Amino acid sequence: MSITLDQVTKQYQGNPVVNDVSLAVSEGEFFVLLGPSGSGKSTLLRAIAGLTEVDHGRVTLFGRDVTQVSAREREVGFVFQNYALFRHMTVGENIEFALRVRRDKPAERVRRRKELLELIGLGGMDDRLPAQLSGGQQQRVAVARALAHKPKVLLLDEPFGALDAKIREELRRTIRAVQRELCITTILVTHDQEEAFALGDRLGIMNFGRLLETGRPNDLYTRPATRFVATFLGAANLLLRREARPGSAPDNPRRDQEVVAMLRPEEAELAPDRDALVTTFLGYGHVEELQFTGALERLRIRMGTDGGARNTDPTLSAMPPVWIDVTRTQPEQRSFPLAQGQLVAVGTRRIHVLPTPLSSFTVCAESSENAVRLIENPWLVDLAARMQTRLSAQVEPGLSSAEVPPGDTPAGVAVVAAGPGCPARVRRLLARGVRPVLCLPEEATAPVRVVVHFAGQVARRATLAMTASLLRHVPAEAVFLGILPSNSPERTRTAGVRQL
Repeated sequence: MSITLDQVTKQYQGNPVVNDVSLAVSEGEFFVLLGPSGSGKSTLLRAIAGLTEVDHGRVTLFGRDVTQVSAREREVGFVFQNYALFRHMTVGENIEFALRVRRDKPAERVRRRKELLELIGLGGMDDRLPAQLSGGQQQRVAVARALAHKPKVLLLDEPFGALDAKIREELRRTIRAVQRELCITTILVTHDQEEAFALGDRLGIMNFGRLLETGRPNDLYTRPATRFVATFLGAANLLLRREARPGSAPDNPRRDQEVVAMLRPEEAELAPDRDALVTTFLGYGHVEELQFTGALERLRIRMGTDGGARNTDPTLSAMPPVWIDVTRTQPEQRSFPLAQGQLVAVGTRRIHVLPTPLSSFTVCAESSENAVRLIENPWLVDLAARMQTRLSAQVEPGLSSAEVPPGDTPAGVAVVAAGPGCPARVRRLLARGVRPVLCLPEEATAPVRVVVHFAGQVARRATLAMTASLLRHVPAEAVFLGILPSNSPERTRTAGVRQL
C-alpha cells in the first residue's frame, strides 16, 4: 500500500477533530476524501503530509513509518486551495523552487520545469508572473510545483474551491490526466460530490472526524451502509419498513423488525393510478412542489394525502416529514405532465435496505407525563434529527409490572427512563422480544466519551454494531472496556483484542 493510516487521532482542546481513522490507499490510486465542512478531512490530509502532528496512531508511506518524520522528508507534494504561489516569482521560478532548495543542477531544473509546463498545458509561460494568469492557470502551476521534486504522493486540499464551474471542470480533467500519466498516488479533499464522482477511483466519506465508509463511487451511491452516506451522496428518501424476523422469546417466536430503506429520487415512478405503474406500488400522494431544472424535473410528493380514498402500503411509511423527492427526465415529463396539487401514484424501481440496527425511537413510559419528559430530552431530539428518523411515544401503565398484560410492541429502539424501575422495564421489554432498549437519564446530554463493554461473545456483535451506529451521529470518543478474570491466560487476553 502507498498510504496506510492506523487509528490516527488528532484533538484540539480535547475535542477529536480526526477520530480513530484507519485507511489504506493503493499505489497509483486516486482516492477522494469527501465530507461536510468541519468533518476533519483537511486535518487528516495535513497529518499525512506532516503539516499537523497526530496525537495517536501511525502514518505509513510505502511501508515506511513517517509519523515522526518532518514534512520535507516525507516525499509528498501538497496543493492548497488558495494557490500559495510566490507572487514575486515567475511561473518557472515557482515550479523550480523545490528543486532549488534541494540543490538540483540548473540544467535538470530547466528540463523538469519545461516537462511539467507541457504536462499541465502551459508551455511557454515560464516568464509570466502569477498575477498575469487566470485562477485556473495559477492552480495548474501550483500542481506543477507540487510535482517538481517527483513526490511519491500528491495531496490536494480543495484545489478547485475558488474557481468557477467551467474552469473547475477543465482543471479536473487536467489533474486526472496528469495523475494517470504519472501513476502517482493521490488524495483529494473536497465537499463537492460531482468532483468526487468524476475523479475518484475510491471515495472515503467523513463526518464528525470519523471515516464512515470507503468504496467505489457507484457502490457507495447505490448501496450505502449508513444514513449519512445515503443522504450526503446525492438526494435520498429514507423510509421505514417492517419486516418479519425470528423472535428471541419462546412466547414470541416472530417479531416485526423495523428497518431503514433508501429510495433515490430517480428510482421513483409517478403514474395517474396504481394500475398504471410498472414498478412496485408505494402509495398515493399530492404534488407539493414542482421545479423545472432543464434536463430534469424535481418534485416533492406529500405521501398519504388521499383523504382516505386509497390506502398506502401498510408495511412502508416515510419518515417525518412525509415527503418523497422525485426526479423525472424529459421523456417522463412529456408522457405524464403534472401540475402542483395533483394526486399521483408513487412506485419504486429499486429500494436499498441500510444495514443499520437503529431505525426509529419509541419512548416507553408508564404515564403521559413521564413520556413527555423523556421525548423532549434535547439530546434524544437532536439525535433523532441527525438520523432523520421518527421519534414517538407509547404510554403503557403496566410497563414495569409483570402482572399487567403487555401493550403493543414498540417499533425500532425502545427508550426508557433510567433510574428506579428501569431494570423491570427493560426485563419486560426484552421478554417480549424488543431489541434494542436504550436507558436514558432524563437530564442526559450529548456524550463526550463513550465506554463500550459487552459481557460475553454472544453480545459482542450486536453491542459493537449498535455502538458504531450511535457514534456515527455524535462527535464522541469511544473507549472499549474489557473485563477478564485475573487468572485468564495471556492467549485469551490477546485474542480478545485481536477480535475487537
